[in-house]
Amino acid sequence: MIRSAITLNLIESMSQGPWIFWHDLEESLKMAAQLGFDGVELFTRSGADLDVPHLKERLHHYGLQLAAVGTGAGKVLHGLTLTDPDAAIRQKAIDFIKEMITFGAQFGAPAIIGSMQGNILPSGNREETFALLAEGLKILGNHAGSLGVSLIYEPLNRYETNLFNTLESGSGFLERNDLSNVKLLADLFHMNIEEDNLAKSIRKFGKDIGHVHFADSNRKPMGFGHTEMAPIAEALRETGYEGYVSAEAFPFPHPDAAAEQTIKAFQRFFRH
Repeated sequence: MIRSAITLNLIESMSQGPWIFWHDLEESLKMAAQLGFDGVELFTRSGADLDVPHLKERLHHYGLQLAAVGTGAGKVLHGLTLTDPDAAIRQKAIDFIKEMITFGAQFGAPAIIGSMQGNILPSGNREETFALLAEGLKILGNHAGSLGVSLIYEPLNRYETNLFNTLESGSGFLERNDLSNVKLLADLFHMNIEEDNLAKSIRKFGKDIGHVHFADSNRKPMGFGHTEMAPIAEALRETGYEGYVSAEAFPFPHPDAAAEQTIKAFQRFFRH
């Protein structure tokens, strides 16, 4: 069964970005549960940022699961990427993501690599950069596998990375490098920019999809843009996808309203 999730940013120094709920763990979990979400996706400063027993207890109290954990703080707060030319920085990036993987695995949740993939620098070599990315993902995928979870790699739009922008290019990269424990994130916002046909791409590469980000064409909650969601939902069902559809969207017009819009859209397309 496809499950619903909502994003929660717990980094106090951040105040804008595509997350629905912000900063308050208890109130966010309470609202997510009241609206009927199945899980929450967390964005935190590090894997050591939360007390695991306490989080497990609060999730259990509200009947929620941890859907995934984001690693983007490694890039946003520390400037770390897996493709940095500096080997010391790459190692720090790997160590940071390993910590996030270990944290999430205690809940059976995967870690997501988005912005921490980095870019091919103007002075960089394209194939060498791809080799660095493959090396990092291999190490991290193996670490995730040893803990019983997969690793999620997210193709981003061309304005955020010049590595891989589509499910097709991401899938080919995983296959060429035998990254068997790495799955793709199908982010509907990024796909709206890069894919010719979102539903067709999902059908073709559904075997590689491990997580879905649920946002409309303008990155507002689904229903506030022009994405045709019905064929996308049908494609996900046809591929047998059973993971989370998680709202990584702007809190428009405000968090509670964005959450309500998201769960209504989820129920419309996945529970009818």
